[in-house]
Amino acid sequence: MSLRNKKILITCGPTWVPIDDTRVISNISSGELSQTMAQDLARTGAKVTLLEGAVVNPLKSKTIKILKFCYYDELSKLIKSELKKPYDIVIHAAAVSDYKPKKRFSTKIDSHKKNLNLELIPTTKIIANIKKINPKVLLVGFKLESHLFTKTIAPKIHTLFTQSKCDLVLVNSLAANRYVGYIYDPMGQVLASAKSRKSISISLVKILAQ
Repeated sequence: MSLRNKKILITCGPTWVPIDDTRVISNISSGELSQTMAQDLARTGAKVTLLEGAVVNPLKSKTIKILKFCYYDELSKLIKSELKKPYDIVIHAAAVSDYKPKKRFSTKIDSHKKNLNLELIPTTKIIANIKKINPKVLLVGFKLESHLFTKTIAPKIHTLFTQSKCDLVLVNSLAANRYVGYIYDPMGQVLASAKSRKSISISLVKILAQ
């Protein structure tokens, strides 16, 4: 199957959750893998839209539509808006915040406090709503692990297949600053593995084109 003219939505980078009106909780996602995938897919002739968070090195492209966000709520609204359009594939690779402060302070917290306790509560899983909005889309989910052990990964990606209805899941790790990635299907089969972002991106493009 050719990917030419297929409409593909990719999410990218970190999401922020606010603590007060000047501080946020974030993560160290570079968005590099999403950017690589966006470029590789655009080269196939696919019509790619990239929802890009606050990355250090933003992507610049004349062939990829890039929509920016910073906060978790902004990404959530962007996805809901974009999924009203007829996308064929969604690659949800953004490092979405799993927790947010239960209470957001309306003004900057005094920096002279000796102790500051923040109670965190889970955020709603954005990926769990994608197929509810657009059941026909092919959904690729992502799972980042600090240490990746293939023998124990199946239970960790189970909910992505059963609850979020993912068609593929890309599991990756940067342990000891060495990238490793695996692409799984719903049966738990490893369709591809790679030791660089570029290689796993190429593998994913090939799988999507099959």
